[in-house]
Amino acid sequence: MAKPPTKRPTEKGAEQKGKGLIRSLSRSGTKDRKAHSGEVHQGRLREPTACEQCGAVFMKRSWRRDHKVTLALLDRAAWTVCPACEQAKGKMGQGRVLVRGKFVLAHEDAIRARIRNVAARAGYTQPERRVISVDREGDALEVLTTSQKLAHRIVNELKKAFRGRATFNWSDDGTLLAVWRREA
Repeated sequence: MAKPPTKRPTEKGAEQKGKGLIRSLSRSGTKDRKAHSGEVHQGRLREPTACEQCGAVFMKRSWRRDHKVTLALLDRAAWTVCPACEQAKGKMGQGRVLVRGKFVLAHEDAIRARIRNVAARAGYTQPERRVISVDREGDALEVLTTSQKLAHRIVNELKKAFRGRATFNWSDDGTLLAVWRREA
């Protein structure tokens, strides 16, 4: 007759089989409240905080545009300028996209529309990710974004929509240079 497996108690007091679950519940040596990227530079903001320029609201430790804004919320909100508006004002982008090739000249309107759509979709829930500028330099477009992730997403969407080749170069200072190229 087989002996039934012994059950070992976990840290929470519930009984489970095996050591894997016990080890997964051990959280010693980990931070329970990591600082968000905005909190590293500015410190923790009071909640709620609203941006004077774009209207984004800082709640639950992130800047959002999809929160319902009521008069009661606006009465108790602190007013400041969000990090994305500061970056846009100073033209300090974390992502730079170069769109190159002969295809760009023939389809510039479609490419610009795709960039606008990607930025609008990202900016709805994450207002700190936005396009600062789209400039034409000869036969290329240069797109400056406030985040690496948005630059990466723009290049991936251009590649998905129009094919072409994409290259990504991350630098030590935390910026991304993404190049999308398509000839003919």
